[in-house]
Amino acid sequence: MRHIAYGMLAAILAGSVAASNMGTPEEAKTMSLNAQSAVNEMGRERAFAAFADPNGKFRDRDLYVFCIDMEGVLVSQPIKPELVGKNMYNFNKYGDLLFQDMIAVAKASEVGWVDYRWPYPGTDEIRPKTSYIAMNDSGFFCGVGAYK
Repeated sequence: MRHIAYGMLAAILAGSVAASNMGTPEEAKTMSLNAQSAVNEMGRERAFAAFADPNGKFRDRDLYVFCIDMEGVLVSQPIKPELVGKNMYNFNKYGDLLFQDMIAVAKASEVGWVDYRWPYPGTDEIRPKTSYIAMNDSGFFCGVGAYK
C-alpha cells in the first residue's frame, strides 16, 4: 500500500513540476499586450526580431509571440519560422478554425481570447489552449497562447 501511495505522490508532483514549467493564460495576456506595444513603438521588423530572440522578454517557457495579418497570413512565428508567409486562414488540423476565430475577435474588438485545441509540447496529446490576441497600429495582430 505504501508503494502505491508513493507512486501516486510522485505522479502528482511530476504533474505539478510540468505545469509550473508552462506559462499561464494571464502571463500570455500580458506578453501579448507587451507585443502590441512593441510593434507600435518599435515598428514591425524590430519587434519581430525581439519576438525571435530566444533570451528576450518575448520568450518564456512555452510562451512566445506569433503574429497574423487580417487575411490569415502568418507574419511572425519564432518557434516555426518556416511557417512565416503561409496562409493559415483555413487551418483546421485539430478541430478548430482558430485563425478564423482570431481574425473575427481582432475585427470585432481588437483584443480578446480565442479557445482551441493544440498539441501539448513533448507529447501527441491534444489539449485545450487559449490565446490572447491584440491588434496593433500596423493592421495585424499578435497573440500568445497558454494551455488551460
